[in-house]
Amino acid sequence: MKLNANMPIGFMDSGLGGLSVLREAVKLMPEENFLYFGDSANVPYGNKPREEIRRLTFRVVDKLMEEGIKGLAIACNTATSAAVKDLRIMYPDLPLVGIEPAIKPAIEQSKGGQILVMATPMTIKQEKFRHLLETYGEGHEVVSVPCDGLVSFVENSMFDQELLNVYFKKHLSPFISDRTESIVLGCTHYPFLKSNILEFLKERHDRDDIVLIDGSYGTARELKRRLKEKNLLKKETGTLGHVEILNSSSDSEMVEKSYALLNMPEI
Repeated sequence: MKLNANMPIGFMDSGLGGLSVLREAVKLMPEENFLYFGDSANVPYGNKPREEIRRLTFRVVDKLMEEGIKGLAIACNTATSAAVKDLRIMYPDLPLVGIEPAIKPAIEQSKGGQILVMATPMTIKQEKFRHLLETYGEGHEVVSVPCDGLVSFVENSMFDQELLNVYFKKHLSPFISDRTESIVLGCTHYPFLKSNILEFLKERHDRDDIVLIDGSYGTARELKRRLKEKNLLKKETGTLGHVEILNSSSDSEMVEKSYALLNMPEI
């Protein structure tokens, strides 16, 4: 397929989380058209075997390619770890980026304290995650925080603070210490819970100095760079592009939920 500047930019995620990356891409490239596919029928990817994650990822990417896209963001940490290397081989001419936990930026900003990395259990087990820790983590206190089930809160629009407090008390509190300086949000679903996490840290741990870091902006910036490199960016005319969202779920409200998250006020 011949790529051209008028084609949309494709985004895929295991569900709704990748919308946090898409939100940054829309701000960086407002004149572009975007096509987002959320595989909510199979969410979460984070507790599935690697081969199943690969199969699901390839299936979504095939659908996006059939629609005709000029670039692709794998806006899911788990899918990136399991499949991005093979996707680059399959589509060598397609500008393609994956997302990974923002461990490098967290370390670059570090003042010597503890860095927590909230991520799905599968992301933590992946070789790509271990490589990140080995490459950037030496000499730093970087602690993995497995967050099994947290994705479901976002997928089901469950933002009730008290309910989330119960989850955070069990899964996050045991890792919080006086040395904790930052928390990497290592799943694209988690940025939608930023205000909840900050409120929990303040109320339950009396901490308002812990910084939350995610890789959404960096991923969107890299996607723009790769598109520009291949002369695939639309010319700036002042005309805004549009976003089309598709979802594999049989829930007719899932697309509506997606647009609501995309337009959620940021903190």
